[in-house]
Amino acid sequence: MAKVSRLLRTGESQKTHGQEERKKEDSMQLVYGTLYHMIHGNPFNLKALVDKWPDFNTVVVRPQEQDMADDLDYYTNTYQIYSKDPQGCREFLGSSEVINWKQHLQIQSSQSRLNEAIQNLASIRSFQVKHSENILFVTPETIKNLFPSLPETKNILAGSGKPKAINQDMFKLSSLDVTHAALVNKFWLFGGNEKSQRFIERCIKNFPSSCILGPDGALASWTLMDQTGEMRMGGTMPEYRAQGLVTYVVYSQDQIMKDRGFPVYSHTDKSNTAMQKMSYSLQHVPMACAWNQWKCVPV
Repeated sequence: MAKVSRLLRTGESQKTHGQEERKKEDSMQLVYGTLYHMIHGNPFNLKALVDKWPDFNTVVVRPQEQDMADDLDYYTNTYQIYSKDPQGCREFLGSSEVINWKQHLQIQSSQSRLNEAIQNLASIRSFQVKHSENILFVTPETIKNLFPSLPETKNILAGSGKPKAINQDMFKLSSLDVTHAALVNKFWLFGGNEKSQRFIERCIKNFPSSCILGPDGALASWTLMDQTGEMRMGGTMPEYRAQGLVTYVVYSQDQIMKDRGFPVYSHTDKSNTAMQKMSYSLQHVPMACAWNQWKCVPV
């Protein structure tokens, strides 16, 4: 496991030559964030599989079999994938020992080129697939630490991106409680159901989170972290929007994660211009690759 982590962190000692090599390096982020959690306690009880060792082409991170008991729970039945050969990994991904193609499941990757292999496998297995491709943002510190050869590092300004202070007479910075999960679930683009709420509760219990409480002590704005190490589900109650609260809470979460040594990144829907503006205001950097999710459901 330590060797997998080192290879992902260093980009397998590749030099960056042009756009294609750049995508190879920064597309490792999603798998690396997951492996970081595994090495530091593994609270989601995940395991990593490779197609061969030590010179692997494809890494798949997934839950243990006993944790995937609910065939309909695609929030738990989630796979993170990185492959140096997106076109040639179909045989490995098609193995029932790697992916349980009898279940409702999700595949996540920062490699859009996996789409062809996943769509082909889904067709063979009689699955419907919904593919989401979103903007992947990474913090300047994470880029400098993990991907120092990327062109983006040349334009990063030290100490930039700090948000305006909040009105501390009205708002209090805190962390999420499991009782907040229902409200977070209500506003989450990929949530809104019982299984997603259970997933959110599990994230709140296991990972650091940040929120702002309003004058009445109720939840006003929030963000949390999932098993891939990603900041997700950021939101603000409608009555408190346009006050910079989500910017402040994301910055606060960024600092918590940085202090604990986590890689810090997030994704934003291409149509969500408000959250994109927030990411740019914090000097988060959009990567050449995308954040991809394939929701796969048996027909």
